[in-house]
Amino acid sequence: MYLRLKGDSKPITFRRAAERSCGYVIDTCGDKDLTLYTKIDAAAFRDAMVSRGLSGSSITRVFGTVRSVINFASSELGLERPNPFAGVYYDREKGVRKREPLPFEDLKAVQIECRRLDDDLRWLVSLVSDTGMRLAEAAGLAREDIILDADIPHVVIQEHSWRRLKTRTSTRIVPLVGESLWAAKRLKSATHGSDFAFPRYNRTDMTNANAASASLNKWLKPMVTERCTMHSFRHSLRDRLRAVECPSDIVDQIGGWQTEGVGHSYGSGYPLDVLYRWMEKVIS
Repeated sequence: MYLRLKGDSKPITFRRAAERSCGYVIDTCGDKDLTLYTKIDAAAFRDAMVSRGLSGSSITRVFGTVRSVINFASSELGLERPNPFAGVYYDREKGVRKREPLPFEDLKAVQIECRRLDDDLRWLVSLVSDTGMRLAEAAGLAREDIILDADIPHVVIQEHSWRRLKTRTSTRIVPLVGESLWAAKRLKSATHGSDFAFPRYNRTDMTNANAASASLNKWLKPMVTERCTMHSFRHSLRDRLRAVECPSDIVDQIGGWQTEGVGHSYGSGYPLDVLYRWMEKVIS
């Protein structure tokens, strides 16, 4: 019911997460009528997840999916009972590694190496390094998302059938400056006969961001501080914008982060030239 009504327009990962998480429940607690699951079942399920060695964040994702399925089905079937999988205690910090921003000297060293190697993988790294895009957002770009013939060169981050976005606020426009502008020019001048900016990661109906992450993190590892990954560029951009005293709501718009407060949901945000002025300060 959950997949039929909610999963039709979702990516395959939505179905896999629901089937995997509910499969864990059935393996641990049995395949029961929805009304027969209890808090004891939920606690046993928690213990099973812990015994598998899952981190706190992974357990949170699994529990979140199970709760969503049960809440949705209960609503559809008119069941008025508490969700036994809600409010279950576990250590949410266990095994969670804090993502570190990339130190400035590491950032510059990586960007110099990208210029030296000058291939599509390094264009992807450079594009992420000075835009703060999520790796999946960048890897799933269409060539037409990169706009160079405007007064302010920019990239349009939007949903595609082959690559969804993480949140509603992820849809945005980001000015191209510094190494991201260099990478965008190299991408647009490349002739590979594909509508994708990075064809190697878009050979199926879904962007293979995991493959991009694995190969690029392996390449980065010898050059960067321990615990830094491709995602560290995103954390670094936030710190770099803070360092030039960029207002937090502009930072959130550039990175596609959720800005707190009802008022921020009104209007269409800051114009591109305002974002550009702050991004220029970051690289100057």
